[in-house]
This record gives sequence, C-alpha cells and structure tokens, in this order.
Amino acid sequence: MRIEYHRTLIADHVRNAAFYAALKAAIVPGQSIVADIGTGTGLLGLMAAKLGAKRVYMYETGAIGAVAERIVKANKARTCELIAGHSTDMIDPPRADIVVSETLGNYAFEENIIATVNDAVTRHLKPGGTIIPKSVTQFAAPVISDRIHAELSAWDNVGASLGIADGFDLSVARAMSANNAYVRWIEAGELLDGGRSAVAWDAVDLGAKPSSNRKGEAHWTIGRPVTVYGFATWWTAQLSAGLAISTSPLAPRTHWEQLYFPVASPMAIAPGQRVSVALRSRSSEEGGTHLAWTATHEDVTGRKLARQAHDLDKGYLP
Repeated sequence: MRIEYHRTLIADHVRNAAFYAALKAAIVPGQSIVADIGTGTGLLGLMAAKLGAKRVYMYETGAIGAVAERIVKANKARTCELIAGHSTDMIDPPRADIVVSETLGNYAFEENIIATVNDAVTRHLKPGGTIIPKSVTQFAAPVISDRIHAELSAWDNVGASLGIADGFDLSVARAMSANNAYVRWIEAGELLDGGRSAVAWDAVDLGAKPSSNRKGEAHWTIGRPVTVYGFATWWTAQLSAGLAISTSPLAPRTHWEQLYFPVASPMAIAPGQRVSVALRSRSSEEGGTHLAWTATHEDVTGRKLARQAHDLDKGYLP
C-alpha cells in the first residue's frame, strides 16, 4: 500500500484548498449527491460530506480503500458510502449531481482520468450534472538549462572520472536515457523566457468524451541565441468557473512536478530560427502510458536543420 504517496496528497494544501473550493461552489447542502471516483484515503469525499452533500459515493479500487473505510467510520460520516472497486466496473451505478475525480498525475493522463470520466459522464452523472475537473490543458516550454542534461550525460564521463584516457563506450545506455521522460521540478529560470512563452499543445474538455490518445505541437521562434536541452511539460486543470489548479513552475507549488523530455543532442538555436516539439501519448488501464516526442530545429527560411525523434519504448525498462 502506497501510504506515503497518499500522505503527499494530504500534505498538498494547494490541491486540497482548490478542490474544497470547487466542491463548495457545486454542492447544494441537503440536495447534492456526489461521486468521488478514485477516493484514495477519502479526503475529497469527506469534504463533500462536510459541505452538506446528501449522499457521497466513494469509489476506490486500490488497497487504500480499506484505510478510507476506517477513516469514514472514524469521522462518523454517515452520508458517505465506500464502494470497493473501479467505477467503470459498477453495474447500474447510482446517479450523482457531481462527479469529482482527482486522478491526475505528473503527466496529466497517466492515471486514466479521461477513460474514467468518459464512463462517469455516461453512467454515473445525472443529465446537466457537474464534473470536477471540467477540463485539462497541457503546456510545453523549451528547457535552456543544462542541469538535467548534465545529469543524464553521466554515461559519457565514467572513464574520465577513473583516469582512464580512452574511457568506455556506454552510448547504448545513453541513448536509452534520452528516450525517457523524467519527473523533475524545473525552475522558471531554466525555461525559455522564464516560462512565459509556454505554449498549450493539448486541451481536453472532460465533459465531451475525448480520446485517451493525445497529440499536439508547440513552436517557438527564438529571439536570442539559446541552446535547447529538452522540453518541460505541465498542465492546468479547470475545476470550476474561475477556479483552476496548475503544475506550472510559475504557479504555487504542489506535490506534482513537471515532466522533462530530453533531446539526445542539444540544439543550438540562433535568433530568428525556430524550434518545435510534437508530443504524442496514449493511456489505458491495461497498457499504461506511452509517450513519444519529436524535436525539430529550422532555420529562418523554414529549412530543417535537425530532427530528433524519441520514444519511451526505446528507453523504458520495467
């Protein structure tokens, strides 16, 4: 049981306050029925109960559900009902006025929130009901700091560190490192323009039954000489009207971090030239999350100077 992971969720006051505010805005005391899908230790369900929800159905498929059941009893939350299982497996589930699902990862969709909410909209939510979160937008920005690149280049330096002149050829393993995505906290100053030129490469309306397969591109025309070592991605989730939570380096820090997508060879970009990244993902309960990304460097006329394609299948070892 990943109790330490759940402690980090409980300790994330930015996350907790945002979801509490979204639930408060949606719940009509004494009337609203809430479905908390992926309840974990049950915090969001307990919030809903405290805010006066008439009934709260709490779905949890993991072992942490046994902890949530005891927590519900300890809090005498009689309006809460813990259901051990995945919401998608329920036959004829009770309908809710509000569906809340905080099943977001460092990569937004790695916990399959899209498929979960698609099913919830069809079978759990009353017509005209409320979904929390409502939408998710993904952003990307070039990383111009060599900090993480230097970390991933350790393969190149083993011989020198031992005083062996001709060193060792570890390029096979180095190539695998370049085909992995990394969960890292990236400072705004490590990004192009301090992260202010970040581009939205994907936008998902969770109420519109979107595909779990995502793809998009982001482009930047460079105004000063920079070297691009990779790309950082993050997301912003719209919880309700006027209320969002973000994993951006420019936003209040949460337990989530950014993802770093490296390039195998750093790209030196001159003023007026363009760098771009195309990202693709597919996520499912059965297959996990697959990620691929392609970086392109173009001159001022649009001629391709470099193209580097990366794929998690070439890097990840279970």
